[in-house]
Amino acid sequence: MDHREEIREFLVSRRAKITPQQAGLPVGGKRRVPGLRRSEVAALADVSVEYYAKVERGNLAGVSPGVLEAIARALQLDDAERAHLLHLAQVAGGSDTLARPRRRAARQWTAHPSLQWTLDAVTAGPAFVGNSRMDLLAMNQLARAFYCDLATVGQRPPNLARYAFLDPAAQRFYADWEQIADQTVAILRIQAGRDPYDRGLHDLVGELSTRSDAFRTRWAGHNVRLHGTGAKRYHHPVVGDLTLSWEGLEMIAAPGLALTIYTAEPGSPSEEGLRLLSSWGATQETASPTPPPTAG
Repeated sequence: MDHREEIREFLVSRRAKITPQQAGLPVGGKRRVPGLRRSEVAALADVSVEYYAKVERGNLAGVSPGVLEAIARALQLDDAERAHLLHLAQVAGGSDTLARPRRRAARQWTAHPSLQWTLDAVTAGPAFVGNSRMDLLAMNQLARAFYCDLATVGQRPPNLARYAFLDPAAQRFYADWEQIADQTVAILRIQAGRDPYDRGLHDLVGELSTRSDAFRTRWAGHNVRLHGTGAKRYHHPVVGDLTLSWEGLEMIAAPGLALTIYTAEPGSPSEEGLRLLSSWGATQETASPTPPPTAG
């Protein structure tokens, strides 16, 4: 991923999404595209056209926080897009080098026994630890039952992005597959801006771009998303329809990893569905013990 090209395509794509009317500008004369012109973004950000053109060509090194914020306001960026622009600027200026946690190679990471105990203590919903590439590195019993189809992808560790785009079962599992596909790409895109030197992420994006038209089209959109909480609908192959809420918690002891827990509304059919799934999962593991996924 060429960093300057990443900056250029992100800014151009955001400029194309804002109409003059949305920016409060008069509409006059013929326009070749519906979005803003460079000169209009420059005027809204109170910088020269030449300076903004340099920025949009991918040169963010040395751009002040004030100018970045002005550009973000001009382009009406949301919180995720603002964060992405800041990450791109930090990488361009080299200021992320010291701030970025030193990452251990994925193959060397294993769940500490106390972490697995913590996951196993969560019995009412699926709980798992994942990384920024959406690998599932450690799971509780209910998460293994919940993601029972992931084994068909044939990857270790299981990866939610590969599952979403490369396994036909995913389109049955996710009741709102199009929305999940959009979110998955947006999560990977913001991580690529945060750490463009992540070789594993680089390889994953290359693989998915080569093997999935749906992924490649979405990746070209440069949309980004912050991923911390929400609700999703599923159709599980064993227990049927589930509507689950989830919370993601960053792990201080393992930078770059997050603990995610899914729960159902108390008293809802989905809560009953999770209870049935827990019983089924326990039966499956008793009959044929499945080792937890290992990073690699």
